[in-house]
Amino acid sequence: MSFKIGIDVGGTFTDLFPWSEESAAETFKVLSTPEDPSVGVLDGLRLLAAAKGMSLEELARQTHLIVHGTTVTTNAVLTRGGARTGLITTVGVRDALEMRRGIRERQYDNRYQNVVPLVPRRLRRPVGGRLDFRGEELEPLDLDQVRSTAELFRNEGVGAVAVCFMHAYANPAHEQAAAEVVRSVVPDAFLSVSSRVLPTIRFYNRVSTTVLNAYVGPVLRSYLESLTTRLADAGFGGVLLVMQSNGGVALPEVTLERPAATLLSGPAAGPRAAAAYAGAHGREDCILVDMGGTSFDASLVRAGAAAMNTEGEIDRLRIALPMLAITTIGAGGGSIGWIDEGGLLRMGPASAGALPGPACYRRGGEEPTCTDADLVLGYLDPDFFAGGKLPLDPERARRAIAERIARPLGLGVEKAAAGMYRVINSNMAHGVREITVKRGLDPREFPLVVAGGAGPLHACMIAAELEIPTLLVPRTASTLCATGMLLCDLQHDFVRSAVGPLESFADELGALVAEMAATGEVELRREGAAEIEHQAALDLRYLKQYHEVTVPVSRQAVERCDLASIAGTFHAEHNRLYGYDLETEGTGLELINVRVRSLGRTAAPPLPRIEAGDRDPAAALKGRRPLFVPESGSQAEVPVYAGEKLLSGNVIPGPALIERTDTTIFVSAAWVARVDEHGTLVLEGQHE
Repeated sequence: MSFKIGIDVGGTFTDLFPWSEESAAETFKVLSTPEDPSVGVLDGLRLLAAAKGMSLEELARQTHLIVHGTTVTTNAVLTRGGARTGLITTVGVRDALEMRRGIRERQYDNRYQNVVPLVPRRLRRPVGGRLDFRGEELEPLDLDQVRSTAELFRNEGVGAVAVCFMHAYANPAHEQAAAEVVRSVVPDAFLSVSSRVLPTIRFYNRVSTTVLNAYVGPVLRSYLESLTTRLADAGFGGVLLVMQSNGGVALPEVTLERPAATLLSGPAAGPRAAAAYAGAHGREDCILVDMGGTSFDASLVRAGAAAMNTEGEIDRLRIALPMLAITTIGAGGGSIGWIDEGGLLRMGPASAGALPGPACYRRGGEEPTCTDADLVLGYLDPDFFAGGKLPLDPERARRAIAERIARPLGLGVEKAAAGMYRVINSNMAHGVREITVKRGLDPREFPLVVAGGAGPLHACMIAAELEIPTLLVPRTASTLCATGMLLCDLQHDFVRSAVGPLESFADELGALVAEMAATGEVELRREGAAEIEHQAALDLRYLKQYHEVTVPVSRQAVERCDLASIAGTFHAEHNRLYGYDLETEGTGLELINVRVRSLGRTAAPPLPRIEAGDRDPAAALKGRRPLFVPESGSQAEVPVYAGEKLLSGNVIPGPALIERTDTTIFVSAAWVARVDEHGTLVLEGQHE
């Protein structure tokens, strides 16, 4: 028997999805170990091995591929647990990292504090040397200053060094020379050079991304060394791939060259799996919501591919690497309920996490959480949570809600829990609006694919608020990101700035694309890719505009220098995004960046199938229990079904509960669930 395993390390749980041609699809969950996430990975593999009736060593020897997504770099930024970092930059711009182009998120809040830079000012060191925007040298680089700065960093115990000079995107010579000096003085420091990380215009974007890359580099390096050592000790001799923020995977050594590309590694695989499950129903577009123990992620899939951003922020810090367009809010099973200064009930963003966890976990947690509310409302069976491996304490949940929520609001415990349920559902519905309504899209036109261990308990109410008529809850919903990791391709994104009128690059556009494609070809061959594809895109704007639009262009159009075709594509995309274009006015186009995505196609496993049955799910009935029905606002006794026993074709009208070992699905009163051939629950409802 040979295995491929997807492993997603989250803030609360570590999810595993093993695939083999010889066995049925299964999912596994263990608690994450934040102090060393690799311990949780090995715990999960031991659980998987035991379920297969083999030792860890036997499983490791029979596994030829592990695809791994991790939040280790994300957590390093959020907790400010990255490396002590120094910055070498051009004289006069050392404070650009703090000035942030004048960005102020709350323009009318005079007390709002700017984000503290990852590099303190005394470790942001300017050195002599200057290039102009064409890359021509105006002042030679002062290598003596570079050396003295590197020696300062060595004496200060700096573990990572970022090098970012003005206009280095046009000529990397100064940065390359500085990097050589740094390597000779502090050889053990992680080195991040902007002309390799992000060779584009806009200095703040480039310096912030380069610093982030340096800051998380040693953390990722240490983690991957620990993980690979533990896997090797267990006997794993297969291929380990790491999930990247752009939705692709890469070898660990390739990932370490640009560790900031893993800052959204965890949720990046979810849209790929969502596209596969939606595609099984003939839908190329869908919305994915993933509610785990700590956070809620919402993303959009169009034409079978996830929406992308070329820049974004993590904890208010700018990063300009390609990443999936995922909106994340603090709404998970561990989200803490609290009363604000105005006496209003709030949920999150603070989370109880895995330790101490919700009050009902009996691990020392005293704050009321979403999971505590779900337990009080009857949605969770205290003896069957995580398949019975983690018994819950209803009395502790009731006590926490009573003391922190119910009494301050003058409510009974059940009504307070129902309020917590409604508030967190509303928060998550708002997260979906962020990726749809704010982009001019109607969420009612998309099926909602539901993922995460906690998501299926809340999905009906989220969809009802948004008037979404169709829900898809995959059989692997609780580990959807781990599932998606086995469906992802090897992928590398490259970008080069080329600023000027589009027509001025007619003769060199093809060469720029070919150069980046050749680099991608080398990387993919190094990773063993056989089927390789390169996709090109251009960042264009109308003359005198500030913001550009990224438009895909065919390689043929680039090679033929078909500027008319490229311009037509831009006009159409600009019109779609903003409702107008300037094609008839004859306004010229300006090129800003040239992008290439290199893909190494992988053999994706097929979606698992289940046994066929009829409409009647009676064989899967476990019993009945009372729970809170939101539509009526009262308790009702509802049937409870064993999810693993459901057959393709079974139909379950709401209200009802479907319990699996890794999640529980609540089919509310206004919905009807049908099981498809892949074990996906298709919920359909009518909304007034």
